[in-house]
Amino acid sequence: MRFNGFALVASAFVLMACGGSSEQATTDSSATATAEPAMGSAATPATGAPGAAAAISGTTHEVKMIGDASGYKFVPANLTIKAGDGVKWTMVSGGPHNVAFQNAPADAKSQLMANMTDQSTGELSSKMMMQANESMTMSFANVKAGKYDYVCTPHIAMNMKGSITVQ
Repeated sequence: MRFNGFALVASAFVLMACGGSSEQATTDSSATATAEPAMGSAATPATGAPGAAAAISGTTHEVKMIGDASGYKFVPANLTIKAGDGVKWTMVSGGPHNVAFQNAPADAKSQLMANMTDQSTGELSSKMMMQANESMTMSFANVKAGKYDYVCTPHIAMNMKGSITVQ
């Protein structure tokens, strides 16, 4: 009987983590013209000091997090932005989703972590977004130029990955 209870709880978690939605999402990747504070923080002045959270000083771009019959993906999956821009990830369907940066250069980690003010317990990993339309915004101010790869941890096996190139 104890095993059945455990199996029921484990099955519920798997369904919640991998369950899809038949909701159709748009692929509009237009940028928002307004600047937003870094993930969940009050507006923090850009200081230029490594490791200090920096506010968005440019355009905020939106990336949708989608899990449905066509697969699990970030839309757009690859994004090129300017230093100082921000990225807003919005959970559309198929959650939970998160953003976890991988293979970040050692000299960029401290600034990425400072700008990712709404982290989970993992290094360079955001909180889990559980509800549709839940979002997080992150500043790329003071982040050195380069390519930053990221994944959705619960859906990494389903190839849910993206990259941001900072110019």
